[in-house]
Amino acid sequence: MSEQQRANRARTGHEQDEQPDVQQAATTGSDEGFDALLDEIDGLLENNAAEYVRSFVQKGGQ
Repeated sequence: MSEQQRANRARTGHEQDEQPDVQQAATTGSDEGFDALLDEIDGLLENNAAEYVRSFVQKGGQ
């Protein structure tokens, strides 16, 4: 069993080394989408914040 545990530890260590690169690439691509969404929301709030907030207020029974 100790050989199996060593193999798992070695494999886990190797996988961890590769993950940051993959996550870094995925984060970079999705950051642009989030930035665009936040810019759109900021634009809406600058123009009509009260109306935007009222659209989320529940009306009796909803």
